[in-house]
Amino acid sequence: MAIDPIQLTKQLVDIDSTTYHEGRAGAFLYEFLTAEGYAVEKMMVEQPELNLTPGGGTEERFNVYAALPGVTPDVVLSTHMDTVPPYFGAREDDEFIHGRGTCDAKGIIAAQIAAADRLRAAGVKVGLLFVVGEERDSAGAKVANQFPKGSKFLINGEPTENRLALATKGALRVELRCSGKMAHSAYPELGESAIDKLLEALNDVRALPLPIEPEIGPSTLNIGLIEGGRAPNVIADKAEAHLLFRTVGPSQEIKDLVLKTVGDRAKVTFSLDMTYVRMRKVGKLPTMIAKFATDIPSLTNWGEPFLLGPGSIHVAHTPDEKISKKELLECVELYVELATSLTQSC
Repeated sequence: MAIDPIQLTKQLVDIDSTTYHEGRAGAFLYEFLTAEGYAVEKMMVEQPELNLTPGGGTEERFNVYAALPGVTPDVVLSTHMDTVPPYFGAREDDEFIHGRGTCDAKGIIAAQIAAADRLRAAGVKVGLLFVVGEERDSAGAKVANQFPKGSKFLINGEPTENRLALATKGALRVELRCSGKMAHSAYPELGESAIDKLLEALNDVRALPLPIEPEIGPSTLNIGLIEGGRAPNVIADKAEAHLLFRTVGPSQEIKDLVLKTVGDRAKVTFSLDMTYVRMRKVGKLPTMIAKFATDIPSLTNWGEPFLLGPGSIHVAHTPDEKISKKELLECVELYVELATSLTQSC
């Protein structure tokens, strides 16, 4: 019986798999793919230190890799199991499936499994790779890259509205931590405000001229988190900010600018550095430029990369996340078309 990607999407969305808590989704996929006749492998991924990880978990987490027994795949379909919080389950209407992960990326998992079912029936040597941790640090992809399976092509899935991405932006996560000296706020001259130092540094970082790439667009900066201080009547002795640059070129230029600009006002940590990626056009598939980052830079040992998936990034990570049933079914056809075209050319 053919795999129904709509039903499978709903089953996956009804499993909470926010980052660091992907174990149940992994177990479901392991059992599902085993029942479909695949040889399925777990790639264990360590949990980060709990007291240093907001939202961290303690349960087992792992990537899931599947292929027919004894087959070295020519092409691997891959995406991620984890989602951003908060979790909310699936509901549907005539046109859409709604719920956390519908387009980012559980609908994509379902479409890839349905496509792989058709590809293997047609004699295409295909594999499946579903990883953890994409939404935070690509931890699962980094582990998977240590255990490649000999594939020539990697078709990664993210919500591109069923268009083939010709490029993706990179991501550079930066943490600034400032130290000061506590004092009574009535006597500020006796202390040193870490918050003042942080605000001054952030203001200077925001004014930096960032690289521009004509075909991809400008690099951008988001100051996503600021924390610090003790109380309104206490001079702050600590403050920190977490920043994310979306990059369009090598990150070293931005790193050098940040370090020079911040100087000794803060400790600078670069906690994530994912390069931008360019990819080639295939056939007459419609194309786009992805302004977001993906696991592709961390999966360099899995073959030439391509990026394609159903759904819109504009509703991913929002309370309105959804995926069109029509688009989901169309993407199964596109995955089959792309994988067939690639493997026939090798």
